[in-house]
Amino acid sequence: MSYEINDTEFKRLSGLLYDIAGISLSDAKKVLMTGRLSKRLSALGLDTYTQYFKYVTDPAHADELRFMVDLLTTNETYFFREPQHFEFLKQIVPKSIASGDVYRVWSAAASIGAEAYTIAMVLADKLGVEGAWEILGTDISHSVLEHARRGHYRMAEAEKIHVPYLKKFCLKGRDDQAGTFLIDKKLRQHVGFEQLNLNVEGMKKMGDFDVIFLRNVLIYFDIPTKQRVVANLIRSLKSGGYLIVGHSESLNGITNVLTLVKPTIYRKP
Repeated sequence: MSYEINDTEFKRLSGLLYDIAGISLSDAKKVLMTGRLSKRLSALGLDTYTQYFKYVTDPAHADELRFMVDLLTTNETYFFREPQHFEFLKQIVPKSIASGDVYRVWSAAASIGAEAYTIAMVLADKLGVEGAWEILGTDISHSVLEHARRGHYRMAEAEKIHVPYLKKFCLKGRDDQAGTFLIDKKLRQHVGFEQLNLNVEGMKKMGDFDVIFLRNVLIYFDIPTKQRVVANLIRSLKSGGYLIVGHSESLNGITNVLTLVKPTIYRKP
């Protein structure tokens, strides 16, 4: 069955997504919305998106609302995406960590964990797999975080991982796991994942981080949402720490707290 969405239905559902996650969907995203939600209408025995809107806004169906947000906020990610940022990370990671200190990095929009585990490979290479470092990965989507915690991926997703890292930090699947790989437990034990909505006003402080990655997320937000999200993250960034955004993003007009080091990389004084 084909499910058509009219302008009013699209406006209602996209408005709901904006209120929850701060993500703005243009009219050009109608195809994306119907492509991701049509199966839910079918599974629930609903005929229209108006019925689906009423369903997900019913407090009795909070799980479906969460599932809707998951479906509409999952975006492309892969290991070593925009590799210049990881080269920069290699340069700024200290050769050693003072006794009692921990080098902390936050992957703020972690999705399925590819970015967080890429960071882990870099830190393990620089500070040792048993070193004093840890990574927090957060995302609004519960389902992608379940994937991230497992650290289990299709071998095709290893394409951008440097061969030495692949051999050192990844376990190749055999038998019924052939065609997959698992991030080594020694790496995974340094990485924690937590569900978090970055768009919440006055979001709790997540800790004190040396580096925060917020890449390829701001492009989905309007200016007020960008300002709120960035302000939320800055509170958890150490003085002298770095905030890294995606190559198509900028903090120009978003905050005056951070200093531009080079395109897409900012430092907190």
